[in-house]
Amino acid sequence: MTDIATVPLVRLQGIRKTYNAGLPSEQEVLHGIDLAVQSGEFTALIGPSGSGKSTLLNILGLLERPTGGIYQLTGRDVTQLNDDARTEARHLTLGFIFQFHHLLPAFSALENVMLPAMMGGKTNDPAMRERAAWLLDAVGLKDATAKKPSALSGGMQQRVAIARALMLAPKLVLADEPTGNLDTRSSDAIFKLMRQFNSEHGVGFLVVTHDPRLAARCDRIIDLVDGQVDSDRANTPAS
Repeated sequence: MTDIATVPLVRLQGIRKTYNAGLPSEQEVLHGIDLAVQSGEFTALIGPSGSGKSTLLNILGLLERPTGGIYQLTGRDVTQLNDDARTEARHLTLGFIFQFHHLLPAFSALENVMLPAMMGGKTNDPAMRERAAWLLDAVGLKDATAKKPSALSGGMQQRVAIARALMLAPKLVLADEPTGNLDTRSSDAIFKLMRQFNSEHGVGFLVVTHDPRLAARCDRIIDLVDGQVDSDRANTPAS
């Protein structure tokens, strides 16, 4: 029997992605990606524009299907799951943070954080409301629970987005340029929050970033070039 502790959180084997298959405009953007991510890792995914980072992140997030290869999530092959099963797997295991926070303007900060629970039919669960309030406190927004996004700064809105990503206690958060729309000070604060949840609660993060300063503060750096892993190295962040 395989020890669950030895099973990578994510394992990709020979992942390929082709758009417009069979057409004159056919284009393969991922060329056989092999990758394993362990629970609790804090990893940067870097590479030039057009290298396939967003496509790879979408596949990891079960938002797109690979054209070929195998994707295992928590030891389970999720490559060929139907849409309902993919949604359930995403809901139970993954959180998402994007460059643009995508908060609902008519909802309060607390309601925005609760969105993943609402989608799971737990709108009136007091435990979910309590967790949302705790998360807002943890990201420094205890006094902003009733405020709408328009009353919050960009950095504060991204803090709400982080709290929302952590609402259902995911094992892995996929962060696509989470500081790309922020000034340096706000970027540092957001990154510090992610590292805090990683170290204190064991949440894994895979962060797509163009910022070499942020990548240098991650424990592992994967460089994607032309749809292939060009390098994958451990990193000792500067103190």
